[in-house]
Parts: sequence; structure tokens; C-alpha cells
Amino acid sequence: MKVQKFGGTSVGSPQRMKEVAQLITAEKKNIVVLSAMSGTTNSLVEIADYFKKRNVEAANSVIGKLRAKYMDHLPNLYSKQETIDKTRAFLEEQFQALHDYTSVPFDDNVGKAILSHGEIMSTNMVTNYLCEQGVKTMLIPALDFMRIAENGEPDMAFIGTKLKEILKANPDYDLYITQGFICMNSSNHIDNLQRGGSDYTACLIGAVLRCEEIQIWTDIDGMHNNDPRVVDNTTPVRQLNFEEAAELAYFGAKILHPTCIQPARYAGVPVRLLNTMCPSAPGTLINNDMQLGSIKAVAAKDNITAIKIVSSRMLLATGFLRKVFEIFETYNTSIDMVTTSEVGVSLSIDDTSHLAAIVEKLKQYGTVEVDENMCIICVVGDLRWSNVGFETIATDALSEVPVRMISYGGSNHNISFLIREEDKAKALCALSAHLFKAAN
Repeated sequence: MKVQKFGGTSVGSPQRMKEVAQLITAEKKNIVVLSAMSGTTNSLVEIADYFKKRNVEAANSVIGKLRAKYMDHLPNLYSKQETIDKTRAFLEEQFQALHDYTSVPFDDNVGKAILSHGEIMSTNMVTNYLCEQGVKTMLIPALDFMRIAENGEPDMAFIGTKLKEILKANPDYDLYITQGFICMNSSNHIDNLQRGGSDYTACLIGAVLRCEEIQIWTDIDGMHNNDPRVVDNTTPVRQLNFEEAAELAYFGAKILHPTCIQPARYAGVPVRLLNTMCPSAPGTLINNDMQLGSIKAVAAKDNITAIKIVSSRMLLATGFLRKVFEIFETYNTSIDMVTTSEVGVSLSIDDTSHLAAIVEKLKQYGTVEVDENMCIICVVGDLRWSNVGFETIATDALSEVPVRMISYGGSNHNISFLIREEDKAKALCALSAHLFKAAN
């Protein structure tokens, strides 16, 4: 059994839904995770915001426009009037439920319940299409098995037990469809999986069932070795270790959320990134294997701010770094990179919402300098310190780019450079030419 996940653009129109149906019917007994149709979640966020602001008229107007869009899709998706009528009746119930929030006091639970309608509608539409095509398909509501505990983390034992019970009781279906992103919480309210959404759902399912493979279908042919929006002639990376993939995702490769694949990693289930526009392409395989002696890819993270604290009092002083880090912890601000010297420490952050307060506190311990509009360039691969000269290959490529900080040795999988945002394109192109010229 495999888990196959398709995002909003993959089910963004009747034609796309039909194309997805062709892909998922090629094999039987798989579980298919679907997102909401592209644009739907944005509309639902807008609806929830209007209800929160008590602007009922505006909320109902957006609901009406969304309803019209969905109803227009039905004749283009289904060939039988019976299926059209069945799906229309279901969608009418969903849109009436949205209108009914008019009379409900708005709170966070209501907001999350509103967002859940997108996945519920898309999965129902695709399930009805598959059934019309003669494919024996079961829709398994994610709210029946996907649950997060009090700490906000997935309740893996509950998810595994409930899902196995459902599958065992319904063994005779060709396909199983479920919703991504949405879940129940420990208070029995509708909630959502923050980290990676539908990708996270697929990885959780694949992990608890110990599936053969988890497939994440997008509109890109896997994870590329550099940013194709900036660098010409990038190529897909055919294999990544889970840690390499997480590093790339954290430092700018938007195809994956950095933590959503962790359940698959711990369960030893491979994740494959595939392209709905080119299904025959091999994509990127992510697993626990490590390709030794190779540099895989480069990623960039924008909107970084560097902070340097210099103090002669730091020399031989115990507790200095602890005091500095406690300030960032107080303001719930994560640190990306850190470098230290005898009399100072430099670090970088991507959340500047509390920057002024943080700088004010840091001035108690030394002179503070702030550099804004910075960018982290991350080179990922087998970068163990025993690989003599590998760090030099990366630094040589940036010989003509001013580098504010370098972080190396904190991981076996990356070396990171902090540069000015204005030098980002130059740096990425230089790294591609230097690191991947043989491949090009």
C-alpha cells in the first residue's frame, strides 16, 4: 500500500481532477490524500475573517461567489445527471453550513471549522467522480481518525488504531480517499495540522501503516539542486537523505515543510516527490540512505537579520551565551545561525517582530550591531568534517561575494553563508556553476 498526496493545484479544476483520477487508478488499494481546490482555502480564510469582524453581509457575499464557482464545475466534471445532482446536494449542504455560521458566536474553533470545508468538498467531488467511472472508492473522513493530543502533536497511537480498524472493516475497495490538513483535537473540536498541512497528513498515515512509499505530487519535478526562479538549468535531485531534505526545506526549498516528513523518517518509509504535469518523471526520492561524497543542492532563505553583540566582559565569562539566548527565548524568537569569538557572538533571526525589544535587552551585555536585508545560502550534501576540502569547494564559489557569517560543523549535511539579499542571485549562480558544472 502507498499513500499519495495531491495539493490544491492538482485538484484545482475539473480537468485536473480527472487527471488525478487517471494517476491514482493505475494501482489499487492505495490511500489518497487531497487538499482543498486551489483558491478555496484563501476564500474560507476571508469568510472566517469577515465573520470574526461581524461583517455578515461580506461573509455571505464571498460564500455566494465560492458556491457559484463550485456549481459551475459540476457539468464539466461529471457525465451523469445522477452524479451531478448527488454532488450538488452535498455541496449545497456545505455552503448552507457556511451561511449558518452567521448565527454562531465566532471563536477560534469556529474559524478552524470553516477552513475544514475546503478539503471536505474536494474529496467528496473526486470520490463521486471515481465512483461514476466504476472505481470502487471509499471516502474515509479524516475527522474520524486524524487527531492531535493536548500538546498539539499528532496522537500516533490513536491515528494508527482507528485507521487500521477502518481499513480492516472495509477491505474490498479499490481506493481510499481522505482529507489532508484537517483533524480533531483533544477537546473534540475541528483543528488543523499546522506543519505542512496535507503533506503532514500523508506522512502520518504512511508512518502509522508502515506503507511501501509516500508520494507527494506537486507541479514541480521533485526538489531541484538550486532555485529555478533565480538560476537557469537547474536539475532535480534524484535522491536525498531525510536530514538533507529537511535542511533544504528549512532554508528555502518551498516544496516541503521542514518537519512534515519526520514521521516518515522515524518509521523508515521513503517519500517520493512527483510531478502531476509529468507523471513519468522519476522525481526525488527521500529516504534514510546517505550518498557519500556528494553535494546535492543549494537553497536560500530571505528576510534574515543579523545581530552582533561585542563585549570584553565576555572573555572567560561563564553564562554569557545563556543570558543572550534567554533574551531570544523570552520573545519566542528562533535563531538560525550562530558564530562566536572570544569577545562576541553573531547570530541571525528571521522574525523581527520583537527586534527593538531584543536589541534593547542585549545592550545590557555589550555593543549591539544589526544588519538587515540579509539572506542565508545553504549548501547541502555529505559535508562531514572528514571529507577534506568539501567546505573549501563551497567557499571558493563565493570568492567574489561578501560573506557576513559562515556556519559549518553544526550538522553533517550543510554549510551556511549569511550574505546581503542583493548578492543572492550572484551567489546562487556562482554556487551552481562551481558545484554542479559537471552535471550541466
